[in-house]
Amino acid sequence: MDELDDVFPEIIPASSQPQEPLPLSALAQYTYCPRRAALILLEGEWEDNEFTLRGKHAHENVDIPQGLLREGVWVERALPLWSERLGLTGRADVVEFVEGVPYPVEYKLGQRWPRELARKAAEVQLCAQALCLEEMFGQSVKEGALFSKSSQRRRVVSFTPELRAATLSTIGALRKLLQQEQLPPPAADERCKHCSLLGVCMPEVPQALQTWQARQTS
Repeated sequence: MDELDDVFPEIIPASSQPQEPLPLSALAQYTYCPRRAALILLEGEWEDNEFTLRGKHAHENVDIPQGLLREGVWVERALPLWSERLGLTGRADVVEFVEGVPYPVEYKLGQRWPRELARKAAEVQLCAQALCLEEMFGQSVKEGALFSKSSQRRRVVSFTPELRAATLSTIGALRKLLQQEQLPPPAADERCKHCSLLGVCMPEVPQALQTWQARQTS
């Protein structure tokens, strides 16, 4: 086809049918908890808590569409992103153009989710941004960075074949989730206490129901 064929693995082939765009942020939500992603996308549920409000505040300084030149690097804030091939849409907090090559930077408030899960979710979301940028600008994006507002430090993320495969797999899994008629079961683990949808999800209810049914039949 063209040079982009080397950028996109054939895990998700190009579709001849229009796809409903998935928000980039939904990939992180799904990685955290499929039920949370379904509640947001299918049920339209959303509740702010201390962590989501702090996260919104942390993004205020970057969610201003504008371009600026800093130390020879062109910087775009709140850059709209999309991929027709993968059916993604959203925006990047910051994209730096180093000698014309896009370099996405995602701002994160800190560790409010379980550490390893937070890392995975952030990397998948950032990699999805890179896939969009590759399609938009027709060139390979090899790495980006996660910027911690709390530590004021960057962590470089390399878009390895493994991370790309995990990202594409997440996109496919999220599309399958949205075709289901029932919500996925709740995680009912340590993730729940950090979730702003705890009151909506009620993860303890299914287990309580199973316990009650077991008592009725015993």
